[in-house]
Amino acid sequence: MAFVQFSKVSLAFGDRDILKDVSVNLAAGSKAALTGANGTGKSTLIKVMAGLVAPDDGTRAVSKDARIAYLPQSGLTHHGRTLREEADKAFDFGYKLQEELDKIGDDLKAGVGNQKVLLERHDQILTEMENSGFNRREVTAEQILIGLGFSHDDLDRNCEEFSGGWQMRIALAKSLMVNPDILLLDEPTNYLDIEAREWLEKFLNNYSGGFLLVSHDRYFLDHTINEVYELFNGDLHRYPGNFTHYEKVREVELETLIKEYEKQQEEIRHLQEFIDRFGYKASKAAQAQERQKMLDKILEHEIVIPESLKKIHFKFPAAPHSGRLVATLEGVTKSYDGEHKVLNNLDLLLENGDRLVVAGHNGAGKSTLLRILAGVDPDFEGSVKLGAGVSIGYFSQDNAESLKGSESILECVERDAPLELIPRLRDMLGAFLFRGDDVFKSIDVLSGGEKSRVALLKLLLKPVNLLILDEPTNHLDMHSKDVLLEALKDFGGTVIFVSHDRGFIEELSTRVLELKPGLFRTFPGDYRYYMERLEREANGEEISKEGESLPPGSHSVAHTPPSPSDSVPKTPVDESKSSARLSYEEKKKLEAERRKAEKRVSQIEEEIARVEEEKSIEENKMANPEVYSNGEKAKAVQAKISELSSKLDELNAAWEEAAMALEEF
Repeated sequence: MAFVQFSKVSLAFGDRDILKDVSVNLAAGSKAALTGANGTGKSTLIKVMAGLVAPDDGTRAVSKDARIAYLPQSGLTHHGRTLREEADKAFDFGYKLQEELDKIGDDLKAGVGNQKVLLERHDQILTEMENSGFNRREVTAEQILIGLGFSHDDLDRNCEEFSGGWQMRIALAKSLMVNPDILLLDEPTNYLDIEAREWLEKFLNNYSGGFLLVSHDRYFLDHTINEVYELFNGDLHRYPGNFTHYEKVREVELETLIKEYEKQQEEIRHLQEFIDRFGYKASKAAQAQERQKMLDKILEHEIVIPESLKKIHFKFPAAPHSGRLVATLEGVTKSYDGEHKVLNNLDLLLENGDRLVVAGHNGAGKSTLLRILAGVDPDFEGSVKLGAGVSIGYFSQDNAESLKGSESILECVERDAPLELIPRLRDMLGAFLFRGDDVFKSIDVLSGGEKSRVALLKLLLKPVNLLILDEPTNHLDMHSKDVLLEALKDFGGTVIFVSHDRGFIEELSTRVLELKPGLFRTFPGDYRYYMERLEREANGEEISKEGESLPPGSHSVAHTPPSPSDSVPKTPVDESKSSARLSYEEKKKLEAERRKAEKRVSQIEEEIARVEEEKSIEENKMANPEVYSNGEKAKAVQAKISELSSKLDELNAAWEEAAMALEEF
């Protein structure tokens, strides 16, 4: 069986330990995530595992003939070939095997060499080529490229025509095509829209090899992995279960850690105060020196709280009052070339308090609609009317381009911050990944992603009541997304947004606007309901088409999205309303069953956390001389640990069963 294995691997950059005696094993069936705060060394660990960086100490073992595919975060470009030709380069290993196979065939025909050995190698190569998918390479390449969002027309385009994000999709596709034994993926979801993420999720669920991946998409992780490795201060710890389970267990651990941290910080403070007060007095010099030794010893083992697990909360400035109707769009039509309509007669009512997500494939007009609503793009047909007292805050990735100058990040943000929020700016900047001395970086030296985070925070500090957000979670880690999500949930105004992070969408959205080229539909429910609706439609169920717009000239009746003030539709639509009521009742029943399954999972997770904490307490007792030096006490504690370990095995099995039942929803 193919594997990649670490044993007590260590690596340091200068005086900083990146990896300290790290051991990990990846084999067929491994479905693992690697997590940790930014800068902890996740990318470095993956490079060591890929064999691109040599460790200072320890061993890296790889099984014979194991095929390993590694995808970095960014920086890969392709040129000089069409997309189809570049995809075929992924199968170079197969062409080399084919050359060897042809040579063996010639040797067998000529009677050269050991015929038995040649025949064995011949059969071995044929098996290897079949298992690798080389013989089905053209079909495989096309399926993967289409799954990741490329169109059939794209296959014959030159690679240099694709943007940076699509270049990384090409690299990801090539990594998947070769059907490697071990996949090492560093942020594979960064450049994927939600449809491509869902396709990759299904691919990994059906993948027979082992993989280790880094991602900031909690939903994606929860649906692909069954173990989490956390890298913190050079140490690597393994947690069985999906990502949400890891977070709950880690939260319990963190509560204990924080108590120890606060106790240690208090001790450090007392020692430092004594040293500062009496360090220069001759009568107290000896005592001060003794306390300095004690302080130095404590600082050698100072407890550090992981930044990614610190809880930071902030609220927006109070949203100015606005009327019930925030925006009314009528007949909005947009074309960039005069022929193809990106938006076609779109009607939309946006009401106070809505959290509307705009869904649709790339090119469906999502960003175009947001620019029109924000007033950035005035070149369209139809009308956009804002309600009384509406003030807009608009964010897109283009916002970063307007940030220039030599002032620091802190100074730049302070200029737009209300006075009451200035004392909390350092915490807010920390939540957006600017920690410590980072806040003093000049705007001009920031990367595009860093500028984007600054632009987003500056927007959130302004008192507005309509937030228009185009991909606000790009360049944020999971912790930062959580901070943003909670702030948006508490926001007193209206939000219309586009995102490729399904977990973020499901938690925030209360309505869905679906865009397709020239078409639109609205769904008066959350994103889960929207996805259920699409699945039912795909299965051929009869469902009301209310809210769907149809092309001009269609024989079917098109309806604008209903609002609470709409009059009761006439007979043809009454039938569809009946169907809608039926689907609502079904949805309520399904939602009740889903909540019951979620409660079961949550109860088991809480019990696991409780038992793990109890086990940790017992294990700590074994370090107590009063216990390990007393045979009877040590035996009793060990028996308790064994009992708790068995209990954990039972609970983890029950959790897996309950989690599988929940996934059916």
